[in-house]
Amino acid sequence: MNHPLPGPGLRARVLLLLPTARDADITRTILEDNGLVGHVCRDAGELRAELALGAGAVLVGEELLQGEGVHAAVAEALDSQGAWSDLPVLILTGRGADSLAVGDAVAMLGNVTLLERPMRVTALLSALRTALRARARQYEIRDHLMALERARDAEAQAVRRKDEFLAMLAHELRNPLAPIRNALHVLSMDDADPERRAALRATMGRQVDHMVRLVDDLLEASRVSHGRIDLRRAVIDLREVLRNAVELSKPLVDAGCYTLRVDMPDVPLSVHADPVRLSQVFGNLLNNAAKYGRPGGRIWVRASAVGDAVVVEVADDGIGIESSVLPHVFELFTQGRRDRHRLQDGLGIGLALVKQLVEQHDGRVEVNSDGLDQGTRVLVRLPRLVQATPEAEEAQDLAPVSRPLESEALRVLIVDDNEDAARTLALMVELLGMEYRIACDGETALEEAARFSPQVGLLDIGLPGMDGYELARRLRNDPRHAGTVLIAITGWAGAQDQQKTRALGFADHFRKPADITRLSALLEATRSNLQRRAGAESSAA
Repeated sequence: MNHPLPGPGLRARVLLLLPTARDADITRTILEDNGLVGHVCRDAGELRAELALGAGAVLVGEELLQGEGVHAAVAEALDSQGAWSDLPVLILTGRGADSLAVGDAVAMLGNVTLLERPMRVTALLSALRTALRARARQYEIRDHLMALERARDAEAQAVRRKDEFLAMLAHELRNPLAPIRNALHVLSMDDADPERRAALRATMGRQVDHMVRLVDDLLEASRVSHGRIDLRRAVIDLREVLRNAVELSKPLVDAGCYTLRVDMPDVPLSVHADPVRLSQVFGNLLNNAAKYGRPGGRIWVRASAVGDAVVVEVADDGIGIESSVLPHVFELFTQGRRDRHRLQDGLGIGLALVKQLVEQHDGRVEVNSDGLDQGTRVLVRLPRLVQATPEAEEAQDLAPVSRPLESEALRVLIVDDNEDAARTLALMVELLGMEYRIACDGETALEEAARFSPQVGLLDIGLPGMDGYELARRLRNDPRHAGTVLIAITGWAGAQDQQKTRALGFADHFRKPADITRLSALLEATRSNLQRRAGAESSAA
């Protein structure tokens, strides 16, 4: 059993249990005059209590060893302190080891020093200082052992946080994969209906965006494990987020044959929030309702404005939560939670993420249940934004919309060793009315550049053989391509990678999968700039 470490003063005390109060007071005065700390104990009970607080040594008179009390007090203190402790006990004796009481103390207590009376003060002080130095080294050993234990605990905590993050990521990736796979299956069976095809493409687009954000979390795992997920906030209508969350959880809801009822007002519920993160929040809550509901049961989603807050309730009539488990539902890997109903991935990871994300949105979340088989009710409260005035909305509607300029085709060289990635980029470039060539390695890219004279190069960095950095250097060193606009599209997206591309004159650095909207805008802007430059040169001629 380990007790808290005593303070420095307690560690260096000499506990005094002497035959008379006068002997104890004189001894304490001598110790204090020589820089030592003495504490007088009246009896064995007080000695036991003070030993529990900490001591450097015990000085006891032979006369007080006749009973079992002192032996038991010191022995109990030694037993409670663990293997590191070997408390020095100094006994003032007139008969030395011939005393039966002294012999019993030596046998029971172990680290005993006999001081025969009468004795000089200098001899007493020397013996006590020797005992206190030995005791100080014992406390140093204890401090070192405790530091090692803390280091082991910190290492175990770091491993646990990593495992929690990986489990959380796996849990979250399953959600968007289901609608994507379903949509692809439907398209493979029949893609003749344009309206259905557009709806499925929109669904897959939303889910891919969702997965991209989760993969971004994987690249920044240390931030997530410390609860510092970056939010990309905007003014949004929470009703749209809830509709996306319903779509996200639809496979589980359908599989359980649940009746899902969604009640929302006709007016917008405006919040300043990250729509993808809130989709995670409500998607997780709906998934939990489906996992722990009663098959064929009911699930409710109710959203409303209450004062300065938007309140969303997700409830089910399922298995509920035991009162002993309820305070721990937001903790990861809580033992004993719903064991008889737990699904393969029902480890409370989703609720831990829900709490973290809601609190980052300056909101709060609570879970209520009346017990087993009584259902579960989760309430999420988020700060509500006041609606924009009609005048502001009208002004926004009248704002000018920029449109791409029609011009001659821009020549784009796409370099990526992933053929699917290169061809999907090429389709996007083609739809923008631009010409393209594809190369899968640096040498082929240089050959294509010599034939094609590209105005823009979309370069992957992690190419086989010649990497994207070296390819960029060679293009820059060739006068024919010195003016080519280079754009990195790569999985290497750390701060050092972006510094390298900037140093090589890249116009931008996109992390895979690239934000197609922003990339399209950049290509259109590049085409417009080149067109204006060509027009200016013609006028000057």
